[in-house]
Amino acid sequence: MGDAAEELPLLGSFSSASADDEQEESPKRTGTIWTATAHVITGVIGAGVLSLAWSIAQLGWIAGPLCMIVFAVITLVSTNLLCDCYRFPDPEHGPTRNRSYMEAVKLYLGERSQIVCGIFAEESLYGCGIAYTITSASSIRAIQRSNCYHREGHKASCEYGDTIYMLLFGAVQIVMSQIPDFHNMGWLSVIAAIMSFTYSFIGFGLGVAKVIENGRIKGSITGVSAATTVNKLWLAFEALGDIAFAYPYSIILLEIQDTLKSPPPENKTMKNASMISIFITTFFYLCCGCFGYAAFGNDTPGNLLTGFGFFEPYWLIDLANACVVLHLVGGYQIYSQPVFAFIESWFSRKFPSSGFVNNFHTFKLPLFPPLHINLFRLCFRTAYVASTTAIAMVFPYFNQVLGVLGALNFWPLAIYFPVEMYFVQKKIGAWTRKWIVLRTFSFFCLLVTIVGLIGSIEGIISAKLG
Repeated sequence: MGDAAEELPLLGSFSSASADDEQEESPKRTGTIWTATAHVITGVIGAGVLSLAWSIAQLGWIAGPLCMIVFAVITLVSTNLLCDCYRFPDPEHGPTRNRSYMEAVKLYLGERSQIVCGIFAEESLYGCGIAYTITSASSIRAIQRSNCYHREGHKASCEYGDTIYMLLFGAVQIVMSQIPDFHNMGWLSVIAAIMSFTYSFIGFGLGVAKVIENGRIKGSITGVSAATTVNKLWLAFEALGDIAFAYPYSIILLEIQDTLKSPPPENKTMKNASMISIFITTFFYLCCGCFGYAAFGNDTPGNLLTGFGFFEPYWLIDLANACVVLHLVGGYQIYSQPVFAFIESWFSRKFPSSGFVNNFHTFKLPLFPPLHINLFRLCFRTAYVASTTAIAMVFPYFNQVLGVLGALNFWPLAIYFPVEMYFVQKKIGAWTRKWIVLRTFSFFCLLVTIVGLIGSIEGIISAKLG
């Protein structure tokens, strides 16, 4: 799943789909194929790109790039199915629009499916908070190490722990999470997009430079060798989880589609935008992953910018890691605000007469505007950030955590629900040719999810015990 998904605050919406005549207050839809493409690319390209060279290293020169292309095709198929679920009952002219993924699941599959989907969606957002804490801490540490290597020489020990940086990141997020109306975050998404492209291009450029410096392409057809066949399988499965984390964006697709003007029909525009953006993203991923593996071969680090395959120019590595941190400081809020909104609105409905949940207290500090503090919000959001920080400190493993998150959410959110909604939308009967093809497609993706999840959990256990 992508990392700077600017449309996510709407995910907290558990409302039902609404007809056009109920949407008079909605902003005018002016989006085009190009704005949709930009939204998708911004939503998909993020910190996951830094693990792709490691993933290719585990799979080798044939299976690695091939797996990326297969995931791209799977993502394209599932998004095309989902594009047709925006309008109901007709995919092009239906009067009812589904403005978010949750609305669509409720309309097509009912409230029970929506609750299950909501659990996966909220877990996905919570998991991103953990992953972002780990990645930010490793990037801050990498800046420290890069400066140390520049001063002391490349053979210096330059070892720094993660814990203090995770606590620092958590403290910043506790403060930022108290800003009440943070979901008005257009500016934050723009900054996040610029930062993600900057560090991705720097990683790509450093890989190209390293290959030129080496004068040859490193790596092998089978990838990194392992002590046993079983260990090799675990690493390959974990690599699949990492690639799964980097691709799908189905959770934000309908919200992007809701910005499009028509005619032409929104589903056709969105399908074309998806094809363009997946092509660009896959090309970019292959460049970053393949040049990273070509540069380092069997020594490819888990994170291209923090694993210290690159030592110089140190200022460029510092800049890239600073961009990662700035991206993730904002990204954490983009992924956390929907969880805050959902939990707080649920408690407010459940306990309407509770002063602790609903009352605001105003504090006036010199030189600052008045602060409106809600005690439940203060306690819940602080506990939420503290919990993601604590889990990140217990399991500070970049590749393994990305693999678990990627595998856990890939099948349910990117495959299962879109396929099931498509069956209802198109009234596809059981055991017809299309039904069999899509069921087989869904089952294949479920197997990929299972092996990716097993490999990544085994990686976490091995790293913890090791």
